[in-house]
Amino acid sequence: MKKIPVPAGPAARISVLSARRHLKMAESAHAYVRGNTLKFYEWLMSSSAASLVPDGPPIWICGDCHVGNLGPVANLNGQIEIQIRDLDQTVIGNPAHDLIRLSLSLAMAARGSDLPGVTTALMIEQVFSGYTSALLKRPAKVKEKDVEPVHLVMKEALNRQWRHLAKERIENVSPEIPRGRCFWNLSKAERSDIDSLFAREDVRRLITCLKARKDGDPIKVLDAAYWMKGCSSLGRLRYAVLAGVGKHHAHGLCIIDIKEATKPAAPCIKSTEMPRDNAQRVVKGANALSPFLGDRMLAAHLDGRQVVLRELLPQDLKFEMERLTQPEAVAAANFLAGVVGKAHARQMTPQIRSAWAAKLRRAHSKTLNAPSWLWSSVVELAAIHEAGYLEHCREYALKKRTL
Repeated sequence: MKKIPVPAGPAARISVLSARRHLKMAESAHAYVRGNTLKFYEWLMSSSAASLVPDGPPIWICGDCHVGNLGPVANLNGQIEIQIRDLDQTVIGNPAHDLIRLSLSLAMAARGSDLPGVTTALMIEQVFSGYTSALLKRPAKVKEKDVEPVHLVMKEALNRQWRHLAKERIENVSPEIPRGRCFWNLSKAERSDIDSLFAREDVRRLITCLKARKDGDPIKVLDAAYWMKGCSSLGRLRYAVLAGVGKHHAHGLCIIDIKEATKPAAPCIKSTEMPRDNAQRVVKGANALSPFLGDRMLAAHLDGRQVVLRELLPQDLKFEMERLTQPEAVAAANFLAGVVGKAHARQMTPQIRSAWAAKLRRAHSKTLNAPSWLWSSVVELAAIHEAGYLEHCREYALKKRTL
């Protein structure tokens, strides 16, 4: 596989980012699902989906609720909870869309882990069980030993410190971001814009709001770089900023993620509660769905573009569905669906929660302990994405001759 070159400047980024995105999507069917969200949204807008998917109460949804977007998140006081980690596509929409997206992601992850098809059927059953239990605030029905992989991620998150984040993100703990495959040089204009942004009082307050810091601490930008990260978001503005907190960095260093917020592709329900400014939309959706994360985010503008700032904390991790046994995969499906159910439930009154749960139950399959619409949606989407993945690999191989 050829090494992707580091672009010499901002103008050279587009072709490199495009090549990287195509390469990542060709790595596996699961990666293709994560990277090609538009195919999922196209299906949601189709007549096939319209006849299958029930209408749910209008609430803030993740919009791109795949496994990689769930994981441990720390709040301002250092407490940790597994919540939704990425809200780029958050909109006021149909909660059923999150259930379908999560189920599809789990199905493709099981395929990539060489788990048998029956595992997928059992996982979809547990998605429904975990989601409705959380919706109705009832205890989940899973064995403690089977959710050990989830507990291990939580234990890892609890034990992580700054040095772990620095090693993972910037490879060292010195006050500089090493340039290379993921971090690229900025233009003078970009660096000037970032320095101006960090001179703002609301940005300073965002960084000093953590419990271990003082409200009046000054902030200094030590280094900044363009960050090639993610898959579906490749091509948007993305910066990593290394900042010192307090005089002579007395209260440590921090890494701030600056990410461009663009118009969502996820289908939404028109509402006056959804801001037109996309950065504000992301922050408001995060506050509704993942308050641990939402409290640490700030909407801003950089060079005329809408961006979201958040500090990366060592405890923020994502859950990966890799090398799991069938019981562990099934239990993980239950647990992760419960995370989504909890995020949805906190926005509903008890009456709305009960009515939504009852509506979901009415569509049970005779052969599967899950709604027929959910299973049929996953089967149809899996076939669409499998075909799309193979075609993507063929096209990419013909163009690059690297696979």
